[in-house]
Amino acid sequence: MDVLLMIIYATLSLGFLVFIHEGGHFLAARAFGVRVSEFMIGLPGPSLGFTRGETRFGVTAVLLGGYARICGMEPGEIHPHTKDVLRFIATHGEASVNQVAQECSLPVEDVVAAFEQLEDWGSIKSPRKVNNDAVFQLAACLPSARVKKRCSKQGILVPAQRAQGEAMSFCSDSAFENFYRYELAQQYRSIPFWKRSVILVAGVAVNLLFGLLAFVVIYSILGVDVVNHATGEVVHRFLNPLQSIQAGFSFIGMAVVSVLHLFNPQTAAETVQNSASVIGIAVISKTAAEHGLVSFLSFMAMISVSLGVMNLIPIPPLDGGRFALEVVQKLMGRNLGKRIMNGVSTVGVVIFIAFFVFMFMHDIQRFVLGALQ
Repeated sequence: MDVLLMIIYATLSLGFLVFIHEGGHFLAARAFGVRVSEFMIGLPGPSLGFTRGETRFGVTAVLLGGYARICGMEPGEIHPHTKDVLRFIATHGEASVNQVAQECSLPVEDVVAAFEQLEDWGSIKSPRKVNNDAVFQLAACLPSARVKKRCSKQGILVPAQRAQGEAMSFCSDSAFENFYRYELAQQYRSIPFWKRSVILVAGVAVNLLFGLLAFVVIYSILGVDVVNHATGEVVHRFLNPLQSIQAGFSFIGMAVVSVLHLFNPQTAAETVQNSASVIGIAVISKTAAEHGLVSFLSFMAMISVSLGVMNLIPIPPLDGGRFALEVVQKLMGRNLGKRIMNGVSTVGVVIFIAFFVFMFMHDIQRFVLGALQ
């Protein structure tokens, strides 16, 4: 029963914090007219959900983490055959890789690369099987008012609404060129540096904002019990909102210092020892919930702040790593090559996984094996 409660509390608390984190990315992207094809709670995989507009919302089979699939974030330049492949699929409504390769006389590997890019853009949807061929469909067109306004400023005509797989007709090359510009305008790669930066740090900002609001609720609305060490008397105190916000910023500062200690060889080991993985969070969340609303809300505030600050570490796949790459590209005045971007991302993922596994094993020894002794 205790294990079940730990799983429930950890799933609810982490699920909520991941939801608001990814929600920050989602809202920032949509505010700038960037397409978001998926908003999921859980790791990529089989999912249940619904589609609203051009975004599919839902939960996956593994409720650990979450993601907002912002279109056009793939590294490298636009593939030279992406435009041609898009035109073929748009005029037919759907197509397979082999069909495009044969009818357009293109190498299969180039068509595959173009398909992958268009799927990342949200311009085409995942395949269905037809005669053992994977058939991709042209995505539905449901432009929002914000997208229409942004396209209008850029002199781009917004296509009429259409269902998924519905073919389009172009009266001229300029008509297709307008459609291509419309698709490209909704990609992360098409917006300026400052907007991309806002999208990347929006998740962190929401986590920190939630932490600050939680501190205001705890100290200014619910109040906390304070022990008078001279008399031993317990007094229920309330702070004014400014003092509560100051307490929140004080904790954010401590979280930043803890993260910085990870990069100091003299303090890194101790910092890791005092950190917690999913197992530790599950154990602590159950304990906090059992001690009441103030305790659980305090726990949520601290985890939210920690999640936000940890995401600022400049290694992919964390937000800080993506932001660091954006800064490097801005300073260089050009985009890094796909091979370099993928290499950096691979190294970052290996470091991230190694840290996760180490913390996971450390928490098993500390909370599971330690409890059995």
